[in-house]
Amino acid sequence: MSIRDATKVYAAKTGPVRALEGLSVDVREGELVCVLGPSGCGKTTLLWALGGLHELTRGQILVDGVAVKGPRPEVMGFIFQDANLLPWRNLRQNIEFPFEIKRRPVDAVRIESLLAETGLAGFETAYPRELSGGMQQRASIVRALAQDPAVLLMDEPFGQLDAFTRDEMNLLLLRLWSETGKTIVFVTHNISEAIFLSDRVVVMTPRPGRLARIFEIDLPRPRTIEMTFEPGFIALIQEIKRTVETGGRRTDVEVS
Repeated sequence: MSIRDATKVYAAKTGPVRALEGLSVDVREGELVCVLGPSGCGKTTLLWALGGLHELTRGQILVDGVAVKGPRPEVMGFIFQDANLLPWRNLRQNIEFPFEIKRRPVDAVRIESLLAETGLAGFETAYPRELSGGMQQRASIVRALAQDPAVLLMDEPFGQLDAFTRDEMNLLLLRLWSETGKTIVFVTHNISEAIFLSDRVVVMTPRPGRLARIFEIDLPRPRTIEMTFEPGFIALIQEIKRTVETGGRRTDVEVS
C-alpha cells in the first residue's frame, strides 16, 4: 500500500479546512502499522481515504499497484470504534449480513473457526444488547475477517473499552494477525497501544496532518503485557509523546 502526497481539504462554512497535507508513506504487505497523532490531525480522514470512502483533494493511494477510487470490500475491511451491530439481528446474523448484501454464499466453516478463536462460540444466537462491549468488538472483528480481506483498516476500535478489556483485545488482535498475515492499519490516540501492537508507528502533526516521524518498533514478538512495564518501552512512550507534542520533524519526504 502506497500513500503519495495525500492531501484533503474539506469545504466548511468558515472556509476551507485542510485535514491532510502532502502525506506520503508506504505500508508493507503483512505489516501492522499504527497511525498516531493529536485529536483532529486527520487520522480518520486518512483511514477513510485508504478505504475509498472519500476522495483525496490531491495525491494518490495505491493498493497492490491499483489506485483506490472507491470502496473495495473484497480487499479492505473496516473495523470502527463502534461495533455497529444491528440490534434486531443476533450475533451470527450480524456476521453473515455482509454475505447477504453481496449475495455470496456464507463461509460457515470460516465463521465457526473465527467464533471459536475469539471466544464467541456459544453466543451465536445472542443479540447485541446481551453482549459486553468487548464481545461486540470481537463480533465486529469476526464480521470483517469472515470476508477474508487482504487489508484491515481499524479506527480506534478499542477506544471505548476499559483498560483490562483493551489489553485482552490487543492480545487477541495480535494473535489473529499472526495467524492470518493480514496487513493492518490501526488508528489510535493511545501511545502505549500503538507501540504494543506495531511494527511501525506513524506519527502525524497537528492539522493539517503531515508526516512527523515514523518509529520502527523493534520489540520481540510475541508481545506480552509485561513488556509495557519495561524501561525501554516506557522510554519509547516518552519519545513518541514528545514527537506528538512538538509535531516532530516536519517532512514531506517519502518514507518506506
